[in-house]
Amino acid sequence: MTLAAASQTAPSQPPEPLPPLDHVGRIAAVRNSLAVHEVDVVVVTRLVNVRYLSGFSGSHGVLVIAAQAPPTLVTDGRYRDQAAAELQQAGVEVALRVESVDFNAALTEVVQAAGSDRPDTSQGLRIGLEAEEVSWAEQRRYAERFPAAQLVALTNVVEGLRARKDPGEIARMELAAHIADQALADTVALLHDEPTEAGFALALEVAMRRLGADGPSFETIVASGPNGALPHARPGPRRIQRGDLVVLDFGALVAGYHSDMTRTVCVGPASSDQRRHFDVVRRAQADARDAVRAGVATKHIDAVARGIIEAAGWAEQFSHGTGHGIGLEVHEAPLLSRTTPGLLEVDFVVTVEPGVYKPGQGGVRIEDTVVVSETGCRSLTRFPKELEV
Repeated sequence: MTLAAASQTAPSQPPEPLPPLDHVGRIAAVRNSLAVHEVDVVVVTRLVNVRYLSGFSGSHGVLVIAAQAPPTLVTDGRYRDQAAAELQQAGVEVALRVESVDFNAALTEVVQAAGSDRPDTSQGLRIGLEAEEVSWAEQRRYAERFPAAQLVALTNVVEGLRARKDPGEIARMELAAHIADQALADTVALLHDEPTEAGFALALEVAMRRLGADGPSFETIVASGPNGALPHARPGPRRIQRGDLVVLDFGALVAGYHSDMTRTVCVGPASSDQRRHFDVVRRAQADARDAVRAGVATKHIDAVARGIIEAAGWAEQFSHGTGHGIGLEVHEAPLLSRTTPGLLEVDFVVTVEPGVYKPGQGGVRIEDTVVVSETGCRSLTRFPKELEV
């Protein structure tokens, strides 16, 4: 089947309306973890985690969660109305504190008030901070504002929850993937017109917006000919030519959630070397994807793909991990690499994307985004994997 023919059989769009997101359950899970981490209050400063828990999508806000007191979102006057609307839409009982004059003073008051409701006040307040987010300077400022408190470094409290996606999240990513699939189907024929890499990247992004995306998930990669040997090449002025391998790595952003897909195509007939290059990567990607299921070690998925590529003699040309989690961020937990521990779980959403990069010649990468299940996985990205355009 040709790419043009296959694109006409794209899957139907996921059902509307999209399911709601479980913000209430997420806040409850963080609350339940306070005792485990032996903290009285957790101060969520990483904006993507604030959004995950509360629905607030602004650029300045801190969420304070305690075991007893209601959670409070502290933001500034720019987001007064937006924050109120997004909290209501999320259906969460989160108090809103808006402060444009002295944000730090307001945050200090909110944290102290949250800590005062704890049952045992005989010992100093224990405040949990996101260790991966708070800088050394910020930690010192917290120490100055709360001299009698104990600051506790927390890791993976919210990120651990984010790894498992709820139905609303999966539906948003499925819609994003569908948009990306259709955008490529609508634009792939343009490759015959010898566009520049930058020009074709723009065409893809315009097509995704036209189909309903809020924007691209990340800077679209269009890498043709020898540029394909750079895994994260930026699209530039080079014109795509007949006989080029072209690596297309892109995704759509829908309601805060990302899709991620890579296809490699050849403009016109492929040479025997190009076809072998493509076939090895396609087999590595297919076998690795088929190995995805709940309970399987993330290292194992990488080992499956890497083993096929190594057997072909290209071990040194596979220079990155086999995949990563995706959701509110393009790259999030878990990682699928040879060094990362952990097991896949039901409703994790991960990419599977081996590649082989030959300096001076070009590259091939093939990537799907899949949802993990007990018995295997379901692919959200469904554009066909055919070499020749």
